[in-house]
Amino acid sequence: MLIRLLTALTVFAGATQVAAQQPPRTPSHCIALAGDIDGASFVHHASYDAEVPRETVLIHYINHASFLIRSHAGLNMVTDFTGFIGNVPMIPDVVTMNHAHDTHWTAFPDPAIDHVLNGWGPFGEGIEHHVDLGEVLVRNVSTDIRSQYGGSEPRGNSIFVFEIAGLCIGHLGHLHHEPNAEQYAAIGRLDVVMAPIDGGMTLDLPTMTRILKRLKSSVVLPMHWFSDYALDAFLTGMTDSFAVVEVGGPSLQMSRDRLPSRPTIMVLRPEWLRR
Repeated sequence: MLIRLLTALTVFAGATQVAAQQPPRTPSHCIALAGDIDGASFVHHASYDAEVPRETVLIHYINHASFLIRSHAGLNMVTDFTGFIGNVPMIPDVVTMNHAHDTHWTAFPDPAIDHVLNGWGPFGEGIEHHVDLGEVLVRNVSTDIRSQYGGSEPRGNSIFVFEIAGLCIGHLGHLHHEPNAEQYAAIGRLDVVMAPIDGGMTLDLPTMTRILKRLKSSVVLPMHWFSDYALDAFLTGMTDSFAVVEVGGPSLQMSRDRLPSRPTIMVLRPEWLRR
């Protein structure tokens, strides 16, 4: 009995120590009204492997709809993971995937990845994620997708939201319809949103523009665009409400005190992760 008691205490102490090592997550305002946040220093350029300061998030546009989101403590999360992020020996801690096309998912994710989050479940049922990693909370909002033959799959894809460093970062995925009132409420306030702007394979530009103007995110990161022509067409329709910043590279660092006072589109140029 004494040995069992000592063993239980040892396991409990070990679990407590592991929990204590997880940095606390700064509360976000995803599901709350956001006040104005002053601060116009915008972004800091950064390499994907640079040390991320406290209360800061590194975002690197990898390719197509894949972004690396990296925390201060070194958690690496990749959106719309296809199995390849570049020639680096990095195994992400979290990957999210959508299955509208095979450029947004892989059937063979590395088994060493701790959290593989599919944006779909059994046909028509969707899926629900609420992964709390201490420093980061990852959740999803299910959306419908079109099938290749003109049908649809209810709740077949997801919008993923990352709550980190007091920021709410949303990835709209391969979005095929405007969210309804319930979905808008579940998404909440997004400080940063990655938005597909191809103008057809996901949504037409007028609908995507309407969604982004309703979300009123401080920062919009265009993704899923196939030419500068498509990018310019999107920017032209947004300049009445958003400032535009050409970041000049694939990466930036964001924090609450760097959020622009006016909604801003920040154009990242995709680049595979390299040694």
